[in-house]
Amino acid sequence: MATRRKFIGTAAAVGAVTMLGTTQASAEEAVVDAATDGAALTDADAARKREARDAILAVNVGMRSNYATLKTELIKKLTPVIIVQNDAKGGKYFLVHNGQTISEQPISETFELAKSIAHIPLGIFCIIAPYLNKRVPPEHLTAGDMFPHDLEMVAYVGPSTTNWIAPLQEFDRTITTARQKLEDARLPAQLQASCANILDKAHNFIENSVRDRSFTMQTFEAFSGAVYGDIRTNMKFASQVQIAGVKDIMTRWKAKVGDTAWKELYVVVLSIWTTSVLNQNSIILKQYMDQAHVESHLLDIVTAQLPTDPVFTALDNLARIVQDNIAAEMVFSADQQVANALKGKQDLLSEEILVQLGGKSTATPAAAAAAATCPITGKGQATTALV
Repeated sequence: MATRRKFIGTAAAVGAVTMLGTTQASAEEAVVDAATDGAALTDADAARKREARDAILAVNVGMRSNYATLKTELIKKLTPVIIVQNDAKGGKYFLVHNGQTISEQPISETFELAKSIAHIPLGIFCIIAPYLNKRVPPEHLTAGDMFPHDLEMVAYVGPSTTNWIAPLQEFDRTITTARQKLEDARLPAQLQASCANILDKAHNFIENSVRDRSFTMQTFEAFSGAVYGDIRTNMKFASQVQIAGVKDIMTRWKAKVGDTAWKELYVVVLSIWTTSVLNQNSIILKQYMDQAHVESHLLDIVTAQLPTDPVFTALDNLARIVQDNIAAEMVFSADQQVANALKGKQDLLSEEILVQLGGKSTATPAAAAAAATCPITGKGQATTALV
């Protein structure tokens, strides 16, 4: 294996450092660059300049085209891969294995039923939020747990109107119907009891608010606080059936794939930002993967919204990751730190930007010293380190 050389250092250690086309220039060089770029040119010189720059940019266009070609072909070879699309039902699971894709929704309906009732306080909040008072209550100001500007934006109407009454009554009709039919759903006794209490207290809050033609943040929080224990009960039941469902499908799919191939399994979990950290599916899934590969082969990918084609979205991202894993070691054979950046989430320019902004680079002093030494001659370099 090639000896690795760190070439990202501090400005003091290596002077002006060129990395991936970005130069940390001295003040004098920056002035010269600016003067040259803004100098008056004849039409012929300007045309040659544009032509030369376009020729340089064409190199990157070519690289990206070749990168896309490799990725397109690699997508067809990715196996085995499990893809999870987080949804209201607990997650849709896809297995990509040897060119075939199968899918299942492995979580019991109890998951969705329990969460449906637990979401009632949030449902009420979404109706009344625009009509809240824009001033943060003293208790929240003291706690520092609510940004005043956030509240001002959410409460964009304010308490000057009662236009919230009609939609709140409409939601109450939905709540009342669910309460009337709750026993026929044949839920476990403890879950049925917690659902009943949430439904009853939600109806009471709505009834009182409509009667008084007003509500406050405090009255809503009194309601939501009173049903918190019941929400926790619903969360317990939802978690239990999700764990059981994932265990079942992972056990069956492992038998289908085989122990040898399973060790190389990639798992891609697609979620939106608000559920991307400690995602429930990821927590459960890692228990059934080869533990030596969990850190590198369990991938949580955040999407702006749940994609309509989760398999393609997952495989497209995974192909980038897999080919970058190999490219990183070959392209940056001189620097493990930068290779690791290409293989992970770190932007390749992050170290240099940190240095230029006066922040701390993660490069070690030894790396900075190595950066100032030519790997071929062993002599000190002037001002640049070439990739």
